[in-house]
Amino acid sequence: MILAENLDQFGKDPWWLVLAKVVVIFAFLVVMTLFAIWYERKVVARMQVRPGPNRNGPFGLLQSLADGLKLAFKEDIMPRLADKVVFFFAPVISTICAFTAFSVIPFGPTVSIFGTHSPLQLTDIPVAVLLVLACSSMGIYGVVLGGWASGSTYPLLGGLRSSAQMISYEVAMGLSIVSVFLVSGTMSTSQIVEGQAGNGTVDIGGWQADLPAWYGILLIPSFLIYFTSAVGETNRAPFDLPEAESELVGGFHTEYSSLKFALFFLAEYVNMVTVSGLCTTLFLGGWRAPWPISLWDGANQGWWPVLWFTIKILLLLFVFVWLRGTLPRLRYDQFMRFGWKVLIPANLIWILSLAGILLTIDSDSLSSGGKFGVSVAIIVAALALGFVAIALSRRNATVVEIPKAHPDGRVGGSKGFPLPPLNLEVPPSPRAKLVIAEREPVSTGKEKA
Repeated sequence: MILAENLDQFGKDPWWLVLAKVVVIFAFLVVMTLFAIWYERKVVARMQVRPGPNRNGPFGLLQSLADGLKLAFKEDIMPRLADKVVFFFAPVISTICAFTAFSVIPFGPTVSIFGTHSPLQLTDIPVAVLLVLACSSMGIYGVVLGGWASGSTYPLLGGLRSSAQMISYEVAMGLSIVSVFLVSGTMSTSQIVEGQAGNGTVDIGGWQADLPAWYGILLIPSFLIYFTSAVGETNRAPFDLPEAESELVGGFHTEYSSLKFALFFLAEYVNMVTVSGLCTTLFLGGWRAPWPISLWDGANQGWWPVLWFTIKILLLLFVFVWLRGTLPRLRYDQFMRFGWKVLIPANLIWILSLAGILLTIDSDSLSSGGKFGVSVAIIVAALALGFVAIALSRRNATVVEIPKAHPDGRVGGSKGFPLPPLNLEVPPSPRAKLVIAEREPVSTGKEKA
């Protein structure tokens, strides 16, 4: 276990400092949202060899602000069949939950603010990570209620997809964080960052090595599973099934316009920043400087850690954009199968293996060679169990038969339902009547002669 500072330093700030922290966090998230929209459009444009936004402001930086002002002055349309109260509060719920989750994310160490020593964090509690997960779970209510209250079919389907997506990927995300709890011995975000200070010494069979104490390196399976689940949790491509334009027009926010649509848009990007901030805190050392900047004695003091924290978030946001510009959207059944049959079993196997390794390392009855052998045996058994699970899942997979062509040229299933042909030619309608126009023979005048 890693012993870290207690939480007595929180809850002692004067009211004006608490208010200032709230305003700064709100402004940080809004500015990061405006920047992330521009950042995404620029990166995707670079991937597609085009300029991207370059008109408003230097390098097009004010394009996101112009789009936000445009949405504010657009007409607010209320669907006739919508539940007006729920339709109004749905985007508000998503936005409030997205902003609240960032209240326990640490930006830096304790600094002096106008003569008052205070940590660069709004608050912290012994179960701060669970608070972030609770806020992300509550934010889905806004998506589901918005799709239901619209009174339309496509938004309802998008809301139902979002709820199913949250159930499957929230489980995988929660399980990926369990390994961090096992190693750090705490659920407090500030203490988890303290636990990643300096380097960690690894002793394997008498061979010692100094590795960075970042949990993203020590617990790399959990890091990869967490980030994959975070992409699905934030409805980002290739997991953007609740707002699939090719299937659901616009998904759960199809009927929204003006500021209500802007709130949903804001909540999505704030959620991206929040899960990136939580990933930085849990796996990438938090606000601590990376190597080789950490060799500088003042790198983790004063206000410099805010810069390192922001850079790490921007790098994770780049991965979000990279995935969107690279991977196609998954089918819904592939998406759910990946969550339930791949991520969750892999998480469980990894947690059991890690718990066994930690118990072996803490045991005093085994020698160094014995600990190494037991750890290797646990890893091999876990991998074997994983391969067996994958083989069984493939064995039970449903085989889809390709429909054959009918004798009359139509392509369809066993009941003759019309399906798109493989040769891209439009087949004749089975219900259309064959009409043959009969024409009179053309007279040339030679018959009379």
